[in-house]
Amino acid sequence: MPYRAPVEDVSFFLKHCTSLPHLIDQGEVDLSFDLIDSVLEEAGKFAAQVIEPLDRVGDTKGNVLKDGAVTTAPGWREAYAAWTQAGWNSVAAEEKFGGQHLPSVVTSALNEFWNSASPAFGIGPVLTMGAIEALTTHGSAALQGLYLEKLVSGTWTGTMNLTESQAGSDLAALRARAERAGDGSYRIFGTKIFISYGEHDIAENIVHLVLARL
Repeated sequence: MPYRAPVEDVSFFLKHCTSLPHLIDQGEVDLSFDLIDSVLEEAGKFAAQVIEPLDRVGDTKGNVLKDGAVTTAPGWREAYAAWTQAGWNSVAAEEKFGGQHLPSVVTSALNEFWNSASPAFGIGPVLTMGAIEALTTHGSAALQGLYLEKLVSGTWTGTMNLTESQAGSDLAALRARAERAGDGSYRIFGTKIFISYGEHDIAENIVHLVLARL
């Protein structure tokens, strides 16, 4: 059965089961439900028309690893380019970094559309959004200036380097460590595995955020 985003259900939920109407009425969020409904409608169309078809070609053709580089399945680079050009990659980020800064309750609904249409595609942008949030919240001005504009535009993608062979995702058992160098950077010691979207050809660069002990 073709994917159909539950636009009406999500719209009802946002209007009647969240604090979004109050925030809009109080002027704390510069949005209207007409605009939100339009965003949901367009997101649903994109998920159904562009993202869902990727699963079949991903299953039948797959990605190719050769000489240490990954070539994604046919159509994936084009789909990601369409995704970034439509502005979907920037919906959650702050405006000063080139984002649209939609409320998280709205961007969470959009993420549900992407991941329902194709979990294999959807996890990539979600990881990039996580990298953006981490750098926005905790990054220095220098790091923000270096990375955020490219990540928000989708020119670069981000990953989360957490899992280790002896620990899985058990944070208490992680061994990777970071030691501060004289120039203010850190030297990372350890090994990470299972890095989702850790290598691909859909973007110019991949930014790896590594979880390590200080």
